[in-house]
Amino acid sequence: MIAYIPYPSWIHPEIVSFLPIRWYGLMYLAAFLVIYLLFKYQLRERGLTPQKDLVLDMFFWTIVGLLVGARAFAVTIYDPTGYYLHHPLQIVLPFSVVDGKIRLTGISGMSYHGGLVGGVAALIIFMKVKKIEILDWGDMLAAGIPLGYTFGRLGNFINAELYGRVTKVAWGMVFPGAESFPASALWVKDYASAAGIPIPSSGLINLPRHPSQLYEGFFEGLVLWLIIWFVLRKRKPFKGFILAIYMLGYGLFRFIIEYAREPDKGIGYPITFVPLDNPVYQFSMLNFTTGQILCSLMIVAAVICLFVFRARARREALRRMPAGGHENRPALRTTRQSDC
Repeated sequence: MIAYIPYPSWIHPEIVSFLPIRWYGLMYLAAFLVIYLLFKYQLRERGLTPQKDLVLDMFFWTIVGLLVGARAFAVTIYDPTGYYLHHPLQIVLPFSVVDGKIRLTGISGMSYHGGLVGGVAALIIFMKVKKIEILDWGDMLAAGIPLGYTFGRLGNFINAELYGRVTKVAWGMVFPGAESFPASALWVKDYASAAGIPIPSSGLINLPRHPSQLYEGFFEGLVLWLIIWFVLRKRKPFKGFILAIYMLGYGLFRFIIEYAREPDKGIGYPITFVPLDNPVYQFSMLNFTTGQILCSLMIVAAVICLFVFRARARREALRRMPAGGHENRPALRTTRQSDC
């Protein structure tokens, strides 16, 4: 009996086979569009009317920062081979020359954590220049980012990349292009037998893996968005709360899911407390991937932000409080540029 899910044969990275347009790129566009529409919805909901094109400019520069940061992390932290150091043009060129022929490769390889750093840096610089309330707009952005992120992980799934570790669970999936293992190894025979996979004549077996892209899209994307959008968004106690909660929620979900995700090739487990003979199938919760290290830093930063933003809100409340001890609450007024 088959105890795994074959990767759908009708899914292909290219939208049209004879055109260099991929679903992965379209998923990125869909993600940005979703975040933009949810941001505009919140502006209308709050009656804010920023200057014309201000929101589009903010998104443009934030996306530029995100892409630069995501690519920079991917070609440095996640590339232990030094390939891009010797081929720097491949960092930005969507093609390469192989045996004297030009081969379209696309710009593959993006790091979420690098994108976060680059996007936040660009956003802060833009808002400082435009004199915009950083935490208030940051909250509105963070409220929509998880839903957009879901599309990014769907793009990874369509590309059959960033799959998980080998597994015996019934929903394990055989991804095309994943590493195959020699059937002569006892552990490979054990996993193949559990999944009902016959031994091929080649002697190499592509084993089922966790569809970790779907785990991430569901928990770091959809679930986190539902919590923030419907539970916390209108109950935030201070500015910056949603932004910090997003960082905390993503960091926690990603840290846990990393246990099911295949470690980055060539990097493995930078922190290893339990040595394993064969980490391909052996497992310990005390060994940590690069992604988990970055998520731990993200969680710590989120907790610090919660305390800092709360203290900032309290100081602002005290400054607004008159000598009589009661907060001076100004009357509602129409939105000016400074409100944005």
